[in-house]
Amino acid sequence: MANFFEKLKNGLAKTRDNITGKMNEVLGLAMTIDEDLFEELEEVLITSDIGYETSMELIERLRQKIRLQKITEVSAVNGALKEVIAEFMEDSETTFRVEKPTIILIIGVNGVGKTTSIGKLAFKYKEEGKKVILAAADTFRAAAIDQLEVWAKRAEVDLVRHQEGSDPAAVVFDALEAFKARSADVLLCDTAGRLHNKKNLMNELEKIRRVIDREYGDANIYSLLVLDGTSGQNAVIQAKEFQKVAKLDGIILTKLDGTAKGGVVLSIKESLQIPVVYIGVGEGIEDLQDFDAKAFSEALI
Repeated sequence: MANFFEKLKNGLAKTRDNITGKMNEVLGLAMTIDEDLFEELEEVLITSDIGYETSMELIERLRQKIRLQKITEVSAVNGALKEVIAEFMEDSETTFRVEKPTIILIIGVNGVGKTTSIGKLAFKYKEEGKKVILAAADTFRAAAIDQLEVWAKRAEVDLVRHQEGSDPAAVVFDALEAFKARSADVLLCDTAGRLHNKKNLMNELEKIRRVIDREYGDANIYSLLVLDGTSGQNAVIQAKEFQKVAKLDGIILTKLDGTAKGGVVLSIKESLQIPVVYIGVGEGIEDLQDFDAKAFSEALI
C-alpha cells in the first residue's frame, strides 16, 4: 500500500503543486473562516482544472462540514477539504467487478493511451492470477494491432488478431470462441479510436456488443472509456461525446503523472456521473492502478 501511495503521490506531484501552492497562499493570508475565504478557495479549485460546477459543489460541502464540525481554525480547513474530496469521489460507488467471466470493451480516441492501457490491464489481471485474452478489434490502424501484439508479449497473454481492415466484430467473435475454449477469466477488446465519424463508431460498437450478447450474454460485460489526463476539461467534453454513442461503465484516466490538470478527475465524476476505475500514474507496466478516492484526495491536497 505504501508503494502504491508513493507512486500515486509522485504521479500527482504537478497537480498537487498547482493546487496546494495556491491554497497555501490563500490559507496563509486568511485570518478567519469567512465568505471571502470560501470564494478564494473556490477560485483556486476552478483554476486547477476542477471545473466551475464541481468547484462550487466542493466549496458548498466544505461550508457544511466546517459548520457541522464547528471548525474555527483556518489551519484545519485543509484537512476538511481533503475529507470533502474523498467523500465526493466515494459517492460514485462503482459496480465494476472483474470476476470470471468478464468481457471489457476499451473505448477512446487515438492518442489517449488506449492500447497501452489495455496492455497494462492485461498485466495487472495476470498478476492477480487471472487468465487473460486480448482482442485486437481496432482493425483500421495497423499500428494498433502491432502495438497490442507487443503488449500481449510483454504481459505474456494470448492475443486474437486479424489483418488490418478486417471486420472488428469478426475479431471479437473469434476472441470469444478462444475465450470460451481456453476457459479464460478476462477478455479485453480494443476498439477503433475514431470519434469524428460518430455514426460509424456507434454502428461498430453496437455490432460488437450484439456479437458479445449473442455468444456470451451471461458474462460480466463492461465498457471503459480511456481519457488523457493532460487534456484537462477537454477530456470531459470528449467523454460527453462518447456517452452519446456508448453506455459507459467506467473511466480509465491516463498520464496523470505528466500533468498539472489531475483535478479533472473530480470534474469527470461531477459532470458525467461515471466512476473513475483506473488511473495511470507512470510509464511502467505496473503503473495503472485501481482508483482509490481516499488515497487520491490524500495525494492531491
